[in-house]
Amino acid sequence: MAASSSYFPLGFLLAAQCALLLAFAGAAHGHPPSAGPAALSASFYDASCPSAYDVVRRVIQDARVSDPRIPASLIRLHFHDCFVTGCDGSLLLDDDLPAIQSEKNVPANDNSARGFPVVDAIKSALEEACPGIVSCADILTLAAEISVELAGGPRWRVLLGRRDGTTTNIESANNLPNFFDPLEVLQEKFRNVNLDDTDLVALQGAHTFGRVQCQFTRQNCTGGQAEGALENLDQATPDVFDNKYYGNLLRGQAQLPSDQVMLSDPVAAATTAPIVHRFAGNQKDFFRNFAASMIKMGNISPLTGRDGEIRKNCRRVNSKGY
Repeated sequence: MAASSSYFPLGFLLAAQCALLLAFAGAAHGHPPSAGPAALSASFYDASCPSAYDVVRRVIQDARVSDPRIPASLIRLHFHDCFVTGCDGSLLLDDDLPAIQSEKNVPANDNSARGFPVVDAIKSALEEACPGIVSCADILTLAAEISVELAGGPRWRVLLGRRDGTTTNIESANNLPNFFDPLEVLQEKFRNVNLDDTDLVALQGAHTFGRVQCQFTRQNCTGGQAEGALENLDQATPDVFDNKYYGNLLRGQAQLPSDQVMLSDPVAAATTAPIVHRFAGNQKDFFRNFAASMIKMGNISPLTGRDGEIRKNCRRVNSKGY
């Protein structure tokens, strides 16, 4: 996260899947989705904020000039938001005790989740372009797709129309998938939000770009490194979204314990290992499945219709009046 990967047509596959994947949202943990006409839609902002996609893309492009890590950081924010009571932007809320305890401070996010100023910049630009229209939850969803595409990965039609939550869930945030989970624990955490083994292997593929603190790696800061020292997740193409991550797994060279277990764990042979081999040998297959799994993850328990709100500031609920 080097040559860029080529694109391929995803429209037919994903258009056929979008309606089906929406059905997965209701059974996941967190907020129940609203029924009726308030379903998510790729055209949700076409009339109310037609420039939304271009605004988000421009801010991310500017940010990655000075910080190549930003695309990987933004997709991780989306992941960590959706796995906690659904994709409602709760991760973005700052402490406002006693009412709101920020999810940013749980072990999986503290000194690890980053990119919040870029989200602030996107929100500011969108508020200037179309005030009070685009939710912070949708900003994270758009930012994830744009970040992958800018790094050479697949494009997909992003379903939009989420609204922002007004609470956080520390108990759920403390149960986020982590770097040291054994495979069966990871599988359970994914199943809890209606994501299967293919989703697990595909979404872990986001570790094909970006950096990680060495204290979380399998080598654990060997050679006298400070705990905060950064390591490339993929040594070959650290800023490119491709399938080389899976080749690293096949060679036993995954940086994170939670990645290598998809091959080394005793239950992997019958579950995740065949999928790793598939994706290692076929980048288009990985891209197709990654895009489908991102759509599926993005539909975990969204707030729609009149539920939640459209925050004016992604760090604070609107009732605070600032």
